Amino acid sequence: MTRYSARYRLAFAVTGAVAMLFPVYWMVVTAISSSADMRGPGLHLWPARVRWENLTDPLAKFPYGTWAVNSVFIAVVAVALTVVINLMAGYAFAKLRFPGRNVLFILIISTLMVPVQVVMVPQFHLVVDFGLIGSDWGVIIPRLAEAFGLFMARQFMMAIPDELIEAAQCDGSGQFRIFRTVVLPLCRPLIAVLVIFTFMWRWNEFAWPLIVLKDPESYTLQVGLLFLKNQYGQDYGSLMAMSLLSMIPMLVVFALFQRHFVEGMARSGIK
Repeated sequence: MTRYSARYRLAFAVTGAVAMLFPVYWMVVTAISSSADMRGPGLHLWPARVRWENLTDPLAKFPYGTWAVNSVFIAVVAVALTVVINLMAGYAFAKLRFPGRNVLFILIISTLMVPVQVVMVPQFHLVVDFGLIGSDWGVIIPRLAEAFGLFMARQFMMAIPDELIEAAQCDGSGQFRIFRTVVLPLCRPLIAVLVIFTFMWRWNEFAWPLIVLKDPESYTLQVGLLFLKNQYGQDYGSLMAMSLLSMIPMLVVFALFQRHFVEGMARSGIK
C-alpha cells in the first residue's frame, strides 16, 4: 500500500509540475514562432521554423538594454533599502517596548487592505513637490516601507529568544549593536524571503513607473514591453521573446536565495 501511495504521489507531483511548466513552455514556443504559425489551424507544440528574428529585431530597434539597466537599478536599490527598513522596523515592533506599539502595528498592517491605486494620487503629488518626476528615485522612494515585509519581519523576530538580547544588554551592547551582531545573523531565511518578494514586486511593477517616468530612455522593462506592444501590434512572437528575457533576473534572484526561502516562510508565520 505504501509503495502504491508513493507512486501516486510521484505521479501527482509530475502532473502538477507539467501543468505549471506548460505555460512557460508555450511562451518559449510562441517566442520562436512566426505569425503564420500562430494563426495556423490546430495546436502546434513546436514551430515549423525557429524564428530568431523575434529576439534580434526588437533588440536592434529599441533600447532594451537601457530598459533592463533601469529596471535592475530600481529593483536592486529598492530591495536593499526596503529590506533594511523592514528589518529594523520588525525588530522594533518585536523586541522593543514603547507606548502604542500594538496600536501602531495594527494601523500599519491595516494599510494592506487599502488598494495601491487609492494612494497613487497623494504619492504623485509628493513626488511632484520633491521634483522627482522622471527620476528613478521617484519610482523607488514612495514604496520603500512595505507593511507586508514589516509583518513578516516582526513575526520572524518574535521567535528569537529574548534571553539572547538580554545577554547582549548585560554585556553593555546598545540596541543597534544587538540588532547588527545578534539578530541579523539569525535572520538569513527572513532576508531571503524579503529579497525574493520585494525584488519580484519591484521588478514587475508597471503602473507607478508608467506614471512617474516620462522619457522612453528611462523606462523600465515592464513599461518598455507595453511600448513594444504598441509598436509590434499582433506580433506575439517578439513580445513573448522580450517577456522571456525579462524573466531571467527574477529566476536568478530566486536561484540565489531559494536555499533559505522555505525556512524563512515557515518561521515567519506565513501559511
